Amino acid sequence: MTADLLGPLMFAAALLLIFSGYPVAFALGGTALGFALLGVEFGFFEGPYLLAMADRTFGVMSNAILLAVPFFIFMGTMLEKSRLAEDLLTTIGALFGRMRGGLAFAVVFVGALLAAATGVVGASVVAMGMISLPVMLRYGYDASLSAGVITASGTLGQIIPPSVVLIVLADQLGVSVGDLFVGALVPGVMLAGLYALYIVGVAFFKPEAAPALPAEARSEHGAALVGRVVKVLLPPLVLIVVVLGSIFAGIATPTEAGALGAVGATVLALINRRLTRSALWETAKTTTLLTTMVVFLLIGSTAFALVFRGLYGDIWIEDLLTNLPGGVIGLLIVANLVIFVLGFFIDFFEIAFIIIPLLAPAAALLGVDLVWFGVMVGMNLQTSFLTPPFGFALFYLRGVAPPEVKTTDIYRGVLPFIGIQLVGLLLIILFPELVTGLLD
Repeated sequence: MTADLLGPLMFAAALLLIFSGYPVAFALGGTALGFALLGVEFGFFEGPYLLAMADRTFGVMSNAILLAVPFFIFMGTMLEKSRLAEDLLTTIGALFGRMRGGLAFAVVFVGALLAAATGVVGASVVAMGMISLPVMLRYGYDASLSAGVITASGTLGQIIPPSVVLIVLADQLGVSVGDLFVGALVPGVMLAGLYALYIVGVAFFKPEAAPALPAEARSEHGAALVGRVVKVLLPPLVLIVVVLGSIFAGIATPTEAGALGAVGATVLALINRRLTRSALWETAKTTTLLTTMVVFLLIGSTAFALVFRGLYGDIWIEDLLTNLPGGVIGLLIVANLVIFVLGFFIDFFEIAFIIIPLLAPAAALLGVDLVWFGVMVGMNLQTSFLTPPFGFALFYLRGVAPPEVKTTDIYRGVLPFIGIQLVGLLLIILFPELVTGLLD
């Protein structure tokens, strides 16, 4: 056994445990302790090095940036559990339903709004799947198109601020959350626009796949419909603008803005008489579960990174990535392929905590803008969320889809949207100013 082998073996052992289905946080922490003992036994690792783990854990728990995560999760979950998100979908559906493809437009529009309000993919896909999918099928929409629009629009929460993914990526890349939010704004809106253009094409060339609502289904007209739209759409839109605007303008930190958003969503639920004990309990429960998962993952990955660095694994990874053929292009190809493939099997939090700390130093050494790199990673992760057979968004929709929607319908429906997202990813790579333009 040589010192040069322990780092690569540790990385391989961690991946093996993760792919075996063992909880990722414990796989990382257990691998770290096991290889620390192995390194001490062979004389390649200093035992007292582990004493730094206490300081690192304290640093994780006192990280003000990560405090934004539970606030934004609470904000989005409250909008979902109080059924305010449901009101958005039904109201916008009534507004657009009179045109061909109108319900699909409504799903994309509300998907973008929910992304800006929740930042959590699972909540958006489940909410829209439960509310919109039965309505779209009832009025003759193609099952594949319906499934594809819902899953793709639900994953906009990966890239449109205030995405929880972007908060975690900013922490791991060592860049400003506000800068990452600003950089992701144009690509996120661009992606929603590309979805809408695709729906226009489907409605024009295959009108039977995306029909307009029949006259009897349009119960409201004129001023009554406009009034309903203003009443339902305006309050959450104002909340989103205030939360994101305060970050972009530098008035509030992401953590402060997240706290404002959580309080604002609760007030909206109260005003609409939806703040029930059940809604509050479910919101608090979901927030606690997701936040606890993130913290345990971060502690496990911190232990892994500490021991990995002690075994000089970081130098091995850095040398490997910076000496790839093609320089920056080679790094980007490898990084995108690794993230895309791993996205089939493990959650985006796990990718952020395991892979990004290995890629970021190499990217920085090669002169890559880390804000742009973070947005690119977010777009890539969003694509992997949709890709059969393991994309997480597909499983979310499968869990709430009616029996007549087959799994093959869902898989077939997402394929055009995967193509659209790959186009979006390519545009970001070819035109970095899409990300950096608002930062200049």
